[in-house]
Amino acid sequence: MSARSASVLVNVTLMVAAIVVLFPLLWMLSVSFMQPGEASAFPPPFLPAHATLANYHELFERAGMGRYLLNSLLIASAITLLSLAFNLSAGYAFAKLAFRGRERLFQILLGALVIPAQVAMIPLFLLMKWLHLVNSYGGVIVPGLATVFGIFLVRQYARSLPDEMLEAARLDGAGEWRIFLGIVLPLLKPIVVTLAIFTFLASWNDFMWPLIVLSDQHWQTAPVGIAGLAREHQQDNELMMAGSVVTVLPVLLLFLGLQRYYIQGLLLGSVKG
Repeated sequence: MSARSASVLVNVTLMVAAIVVLFPLLWMLSVSFMQPGEASAFPPPFLPAHATLANYHELFERAGMGRYLLNSLLIASAITLLSLAFNLSAGYAFAKLAFRGRERLFQILLGALVIPAQVAMIPLFLLMKWLHLVNSYGGVIVPGLATVFGIFLVRQYARSLPDEMLEAARLDGAGEWRIFLGIVLPLLKPIVVTLAIFTFLASWNDFMWPLIVLSDQHWQTAPVGIAGLAREHQQDNELMMAGSVVTVLPVLLLFLGLQRYYIQGLLLGSVKG
């Protein structure tokens, strides 16, 4: 097979794969503009006969989707900002600061990665109950303040920073916080963007933990709110698809806009670590 034929075959394969991946998203968007019951026909239509915004209107006016989206935005933003502070400082400490038991403690943290998150949910819920954080923003935010993956990612990238530069700053009289904020943090920018995107997407899409810790509908996030609507409107596929669109669209646009930085940070972290 010639190089040109191989290139055409690869491009065609990638195009078919892209169509297969995008088709559910495009159909979801199309159904959200259909009249009630239109998507239940057989065979189901791909395009709406008469496009309408009634599903989106009902979603925000009657179903309270605006409140769910606001809750998701506040929670995901808070977790992202606070976890960045903890993960960046902890990752830098494990990479560049010498303290007793550093390697042993980091090995224990890595060992926690093999423990399924579901195993810790009951003890974590009891802890949140003891702290009086159940059914509040704090109950969702506090468990996400630091992650083993985030600490590991920052540590691997921070290890590539030259020790001579840090020692020179110390000789000039700079304190550890000044070194971290003025020298280290700007150099960690690629991994900061990667970790911020990863954390925000994970927090926005999280379903299980908000479902467990938030019992009041007033505090529920968008994924949990959509699940509640699905129970109330089992036959209203068009309304459910409209809810899925407004839930997926913000994070999809965020990822598409910042995917270059996201992939760059992951590659740098893997190569330099």
